Amino acid sequence: MEQFLIEALQEYGYIILFLWSVLEGELGLVMAGTMVHTGHMDMGLAIFIAGLGGFTGDQIYFYIGRYNKKFIHNYLHRHRRKFAIAHLLLKKYGWPIIFIQRYLYGLRTIIPMSIGLTRYDGKKFAIINFLSAQVWAAITIVLAYIFGEQILQIIEYSKEHWYFALPTAALLLGGVMYGFKRLEENIIKKREERYANRSVTKTEK
Repeated sequence: MEQFLIEALQEYGYIILFLWSVLEGELGLVMAGTMVHTGHMDMGLAIFIAGLGGFTGDQIYFYIGRYNKKFIHNYLHRHRRKFAIAHLLLKKYGWPIIFIQRYLYGLRTIIPMSIGLTRYDGKKFAIINFLSAQVWAAITIVLAYIFGEQILQIIEYSKEHWYFALPTAALLLGGVMYGFKRLEENIIKKREERYANRSVTKTEK
């Protein structure tokens, strides 16, 4: 099975990388950087294809927000808090939030859809999105290439000591999710306090 996966990655690596990047995920970029390190992928081509995949994914989410109101209505009902955060971030920071949204865990699909719901210019979004995707791909793949040997050692260790690696990975993932959950709650809390203060001020007047 392991040999099959290695051969599949060597033969169809760029296709897999593109599709993985469309679906969002640094894991695919880390895999690409490691394969660049081992000589199975070209650095420039891997960065371009990964960036193109990330760009394509966000363009899809953007146009879902712009033209599929029914889907958004249902999705919004389940993720109302995240849409509220995305709206606040866009309103406060403007276009730079498009550039950094790939690094905001839990909001990467929400932000492009939220922007699509607004009258934000589609061409401007596409340009910023493309540049952002290429920078995102370059940073992640280059770092994975630099630390390729260490990544390979971790993979090898994880295969031999899976009983230790799996709980550790689960704890790390849980810690990241908890951290972003707290951040989410703080943003919502500040928003509620801001609106409460405005209401009090208007009442006093």
